[in-house]
Amino acid sequence: MVELIGDERLDYLLAEKMKIIQSPSVFSFSLDAVLLAKFAYVPIQKGNLLDLCSGNGVIPLFLSLRTKGNITGVEIQERLYNMAVRSIEYNGLSDRLRMILGDIKEMPKQLGYGKFDVVTCNPPYFITPSQEEINENEHLAIARHEILCTLEDAVSASSQLVRQGGKVSFVHRSGRLIDMITLMRKYKLEPKRLQFVYPKAGKEANTLLIEAIKNGKPDLKILPPLMVYQDDNEYTPEMRSILYGE
Repeated sequence: MVELIGDERLDYLLAEKMKIIQSPSVFSFSLDAVLLAKFAYVPIQKGNLLDLCSGNGVIPLFLSLRTKGNITGVEIQERLYNMAVRSIEYNGLSDRLRMILGDIKEMPKQLGYGKFDVVTCNPPYFITPSQEEINENEHLAIARHEILCTLEDAVSASSQLVRQGGKVSFVHRSGRLIDMITLMRKYKLEPKRLQFVYPKAGKEANTLLIEAIKNGKPDLKILPPLMVYQDDNEYTPEMRSILYGE
């Protein structure tokens, strides 16, 4: 059994047998988190993995299906952290998944420099707008806007936490590509794989997936484009495979 608070519900993690605690007023995971969890390199047998800006723990839960390594998630919002902890306990994964409540800017000092083989991050996407434009829901505003964490904070922390030769993967808005590459190189993360995600054929890309290696050699591979929907607004076969294993 799991304790649900307020408007929380227990949802299946797509086609997987695991379940995750979600709340429409606080947090529900997005397609971007699923794409990052599928895109990121993970060691199959062992290793130390870290997910920054974890929200309700969706990426650590997804990554646990692909690796037998240990996974740490970091989330600054106590309500989301608590949801993630309960989801991990519910799925019987407390032996190798753990959550930390804290600011990612403090994690290098707290967890140690260069301690992780893989770092993933789905950071807030949007530069903080004026007070009138920002979401009145504090939880959603912090998750979406650079209020407590900027892109530079996320890239800097990732670089300090990953080992030499380790891999760092991000999902972000495609419009921030130049910012992403500039910051990665500033912090000695060399982009190695890049994939653009398109709503459907003929539309502009709206999401990017990028993976870098700490102090890697320059050689960027551009992967084939990923289309989310067909013309009939059904998921493409490739997206169905990612989401449901079909």
